Formats: sequence, C-alpha cells, structure tokens
Amino acid sequence: MSELKPRITENGIDYILVGDYYIPDLKLPEEHRPIGKYGRMHREYLREVHPARLNTLILTGELWTYLADLNEQAQERLDTIMEQMKTAEGITEKLKRTQQMEWVQRCNNIHNRAEEIVLHEMIYS
Repeated sequence: MSELKPRITENGIDYILVGDYYIPDLKLPEEHRPIGKYGRMHREYLREVHPARLNTLILTGELWTYLADLNEQAQERLDTIMEQMKTAEGITEKLKRTQQMEWVQRCNNIHNRAEEIVLHEMIYS
C-alpha cells in the first residue's frame, strides 16, 4: 500500500493534497502599487489585440507588476516630455503669473501632445 504525501512537486509546480486530489498550490506575488490610468489602458489593449500575451501574464502572476511598472514609466515619460516641451516653447513661471489663461491653454496643449506620444510609444505598442 502506497502512502500519500500531502505535498508533491512536478515540473516545477507544487501540488497539495486536498481530499483525494492533488491541486496546484499557486500563490500570487504581493503587489500593492496601483496600475493607474496607463496600466488600465494597456490591459485593455492586451485584451483586445494580444490576448495570448495577457493570458501568459495572468497565468505567471506577473500581470499586476507589469502594469504597475508600465504605468510608472509612462507617467515619468509624460512628465519628461512635458518639461522638455515647456522649455522649448518658452512656457515659464512668469507667463503663469502674468497671463494665467494663456499659460493654462498652452500647458493643456502640451499635455495632450505629450500624452499622444506616450500612448503611441508605450501603451498601444
């Protein structure tokens, strides 16, 4: 009579005995960072355009970390591009003090253009 072990490992996967069956003992990684706007947008892109890649990330437990990293990188890239555009276009604190509405309009315009670049480079590719 063979003795049942409560835990076995096969093909690099741990299995635990539950009743009469061994089931995979899967654990998701601890990730507490939010995926944010860009992470959600990229997840939708993966769902629609690359479902196999999305499934792989889900099954390996890497999806949340991947999306959180992508969101942080996209936000940093957006901030960098915006600062470079502000400098190149002469949008200064003096303009902010003297002509607030023009400053707001120009900053919004820069934000929209910078976000288009980030979306094209990082989110929808």
